[in-house]
Amino acid sequence: MYAKKIAIIVAGGTGQRMGSVVPKQFLTIQGKPILLHTIDQFVAAFEDIQLVVVLPADYIQEGKDLLTKNGFTKNIEFVAGGDTRFQSVKNGLSQVTETAIVFVHDAVRCLLTPALIQRCYQQALEKGSAIPAVSSTDTVRLLKGEKNEVYDRESVMLIQTPQTFQSDLLLDAFNQSFVPSFTDEANVIEASGKPVYLVEGEFENIKITRPLDLDIAAYILAKRFA
Repeated sequence: MYAKKIAIIVAGGTGQRMGSVVPKQFLTIQGKPILLHTIDQFVAAFEDIQLVVVLPADYIQEGKDLLTKNGFTKNIEFVAGGDTRFQSVKNGLSQVTETAIVFVHDAVRCLLTPALIQRCYQQALEKGSAIPAVSSTDTVRLLKGEKNEVYDRESVMLIQTPQTFQSDLLLDAFNQSFVPSFTDEANVIEASGKPVYLVEGEFENIKITRPLDLDIAAYILAKRFA
């Protein structure tokens, strides 16, 4: 029933915190654009996966040229991003026209592994959703007005992507009107009245946000391929 697999790669941002004039998904790590590192992992996980790449409208042609140059000419669509993550994902969902397992992934989380993708797929088949998460390794404090108090970090999970769902659940949830609390797809699903289920994430599955993250990612990749 859910044999089809679709990965919506969300790369709609401009990466202002990176301090670069180039969107961060096009920056390189070990000579290879971040976007390519990410897509390679999905293709390694499932050769038959369909890709939907969400890019800023002004960079769609650059994205097409990059992927064509690197041999990605089939099972891939490009969609313009929106003003919010919610709208960008909704734009990507316009390409989901068949029953499928849908992955929604931050393009700049380029260090995920095929094993994580496959783990998310399997759980989404069984439970309807799979939200990668790792435990907090830091002490956590909650702000309460001008005061703060320690919070049990054993109860805190740090959420990652690819957030993975059966397509009917995701499409139905995205028929809702946007509210600011929709910071990820799990929040949207919950607001529609459906539960979400966590799955074991990967500590190395970091989001490339600041210049230091590029150096960390390069180190991780060098270790993997040493």
